[in-house]
Amino acid sequence: MAKKMTWIVVGMFVGFCLLIIGLWMGAGDLLQVSIADGVGVVEVRGVILDSRDVVRQLRELRKNDRVKAIVLRIDSPGGVVAPSQEISEEVKKLVAEKNVVVSMGSVAASGGYYIAAPATKIYANPGTITGSIGVLMKFSNVEGLLGKVGMKSFTLKTGPYKDAGSPVRPMTTAERTLLQGVIDSAHGQFVRAVSEGRKLPLDDVRKIADGRILTGEQALGLKLVDRLGNLQDAIEEAGRLGGLKGEPEVILPSSKKRKLIDLLVEETVSRISSVAVRDSYPSIDYLMGGMVAAD
Repeated sequence: MAKKMTWIVVGMFVGFCLLIIGLWMGAGDLLQVSIADGVGVVEVRGVILDSRDVVRQLRELRKNDRVKAIVLRIDSPGGVVAPSQEISEEVKKLVAEKNVVVSMGSVAASGGYYIAAPATKIYANPGTITGSIGVLMKFSNVEGLLGKVGMKSFTLKTGPYKDAGSPVRPMTTAERTLLQGVIDSAHGQFVRAVSEGRKLPLDDVRKIADGRILTGEQALGLKLVDRLGNLQDAIEEAGRLGGLKGEPEVILPSSKKRKLIDLLVEETVSRISSVAVRDSYPSIDYLMGGMVAAD
């Protein structure tokens, strides 16, 4: 009887420990606990507005000795220039240590392609929308609307270009030239990144860096992707490159645990600040034409 009670106590203790671990890690993370080597998978979904979480996940998998190669799954039309560049730089660091295979979903265009370019290999579906190597800077003019409601706007500034792109007055020729120079610079950075990442001549990239979108099949012919295939094909390729036998185990990065109230507050502040900033300042975007980067 005493021995039976001992086992019951031990069982309850183990169950309690697993419950605590599950609450701390999250049920999904608990299921991922394993000692086998495998392939890490990181997802980039939606418009790229912030790089921090993706960079964190890439760094975590880079430091994990069990992760022998990484698949970067991209389903994004692009986004803001700087976050796209930050993710791209992290992919470069990762490729220096481990093989990275990109799997393109329905769309991996503009900034979505920018972050894919440094990878070891790129897989796309035949109908994936990709390419769109170009830069956008959008402006609006509401001067006529204000006039209809009897409103006027006045600006005090310290220099002729401080309110360049203002929505309440026409853009001057000098301002247009200045802003065109800014996006030309960002475009040149994009072209160089693709040339270096894909090991293609600069002139070859320039010929197709006019913002055009491509299917995965077209991109394959232009050497912007390496093979046609789905996510599972990319995972199996990563396993082969990582020296793994058979079907590789998938290793996901840990979730970033936050309280529900923190998530709600962060999401609200993020959306308000995103809209406020974009209404106040021009944004330079690696974004597929026709998309709205603020949402």
